[in-house]
Amino acid sequence: MATVFVQFSVRTTMLRKSLLLVCLLFASNMVLAAGTLRVGMSADYPPLHFKQDGRFAGIEADSAKAVGKILSRRIEIVQIPLEGLVSALHAGKVDVLMSGLSVTAERSQQVLFAEPYLRVGQMAIMHKSKVGRFSQPWAVYRENVRVGVKTGSTGAEFAQRELPDAIVSEFENSEQAFEALRKDAIDMYIHDAPTSWQLANGMENDDLISLYSPLTEEMLAWAVRKDDDALVSELNRALRLMRANGSLQYILNRWIPVTVEVK
Repeated sequence: MATVFVQFSVRTTMLRKSLLLVCLLFASNMVLAAGTLRVGMSADYPPLHFKQDGRFAGIEADSAKAVGKILSRRIEIVQIPLEGLVSALHAGKVDVLMSGLSVTAERSQQVLFAEPYLRVGQMAIMHKSKVGRFSQPWAVYRENVRVGVKTGSTGAEFAQRELPDAIVSEFENSEQAFEALRKDAIDMYIHDAPTSWQLANGMENDDLISLYSPLTEEMLAWAVRKDDDALVSELNRALRLMRANGSLQYILNRWIPVTVEVK
């Protein structure tokens, strides 16, 4: 009987140790999960966010790394198409959207925005041969100016609202509009600021130039779920520190070769 009792005690002790180990591993995984900040990013719009040699790069990727260090959180970037970002946030697949989102009234009804980190707007791009005629920002408002815009874009909305005397042509993408500029089919192409910034980042379009004067005012910010006040407070704390220590300006200067205004 003594032998049986000893064996039973040993087995009970081993079982307790196994249960304790399982509990410790579970707790460890919970801590790791709580310390991970899942970032939703479409990664398709340089220099704001894109992939370079298989890695996430650009302003948003660098900002995510900086935020992770400040908040002591591991960063996990989840690539999601632009049209699915807000749905993924609501579904709990990610914690924050860092994907060059502009603050709009419509989006503000769906998400909670952190403080803006960059002021941008629509800019006019033209062939260098047209600089003499259209170098002034007001030139876009002339009568019969041939303006190109991307279908369904903020630039298209601007042209419809503010340029009633212009001849507006729509294009499916910027490459088509650039070709139209080269063929003198349009005088200028109005699109988001990052498109203009990219002109200065490469030589493939060195025959084109941007005026770099925003025709509209748009603010870019990170977004969380509407009820996540705690996270948005943490993001705002990190952003303020990035402004104060110069890391935000460093990131912007790294990816944008022209002067931009930080909010």
